[in-house]
Amino acid sequence: MSYKDLEDKIDQRNVYLRYNVELEGPAIKPEEDEEVAKILPNDEPFRSIALTILNENRDEAITIVKKALDDGISPLDIINEGLMKGMDAVSLLYTKGIYFLPDLMLSGDAMMESVKECEAVLGHKSDSKATVVSFVAEGDPHDIGKNLILMFLRAGGYEAIDMGRDVPASDVVEAVKKYHPIFLTGTALMTTTMTAFPKVVKALEDADLEVPAIGCGGGAVRKDFVESFPMSVYGVEAYHTPKLADAILNDKKDWKDLRKEYSDVVGGFVSEYS
Repeated sequence: MSYKDLEDKIDQRNVYLRYNVELEGPAIKPEEDEEVAKILPNDEPFRSIALTILNENRDEAITIVKKALDDGISPLDIINEGLMKGMDAVSLLYTKGIYFLPDLMLSGDAMMESVKECEAVLGHKSDSKATVVSFVAEGDPHDIGKNLILMFLRAGGYEAIDMGRDVPASDVVEAVKKYHPIFLTGTALMTTTMTAFPKVVKALEDADLEVPAIGCGGGAVRKDFVESFPMSVYGVEAYHTPKLADAILNDKKDWKDLRKEYSDVVGGFVSEYS
């Protein structure tokens, strides 16, 4: 059959049909997702605030937050009942593959700038659950993974200390002494730099220091490698980090527990831990 014969048999009326519209129905707004709807608050101004975060609208978020503050709404309520709920919804859509990295970054920026407005009224930084220190392995300049972890931790109510890229083990030790974190996270993109993680563990042991867990992850990092040295757990996804931190803080779990119960802790099937 020639190309011309095949072309004649094609019903051109069907060529431009959109797959999702034809098979899945028309697109819905993010807030109409059933699981998102359960997260979002119903009361105002918290719902409007949460929606600005969900819709990645930084300027509108700041405007509504400022008005709420002027109206006498508690800064802590705005953070906990509005901004945090919006970011929880964003995180959910990210885990479902509906939102992507740019969405996370835009929503995260809208939330953090709005939090600053609340803190200005409070006169101090809002209370956090606990402190987590995050670093990129020595020799590694890639920090996208670390930045995602910081965003998820802060959205989850943690004080997340950003140590930056290419961090020597000795600096990690000093950070543990200074901040007393409940959790460390380290990322590495390259096979040549992931070898920094056991060096961090050794440096902590030499300093007679221990943390409940060190979450190690990144492009080149493997579970079997991470589990070849103590104090560590293989972090599969950046958005798992606050759930791991919650388990350490609330359930008093450590690296051994997290290795055994990873899927239960993060609340879903994780093939690496199946």
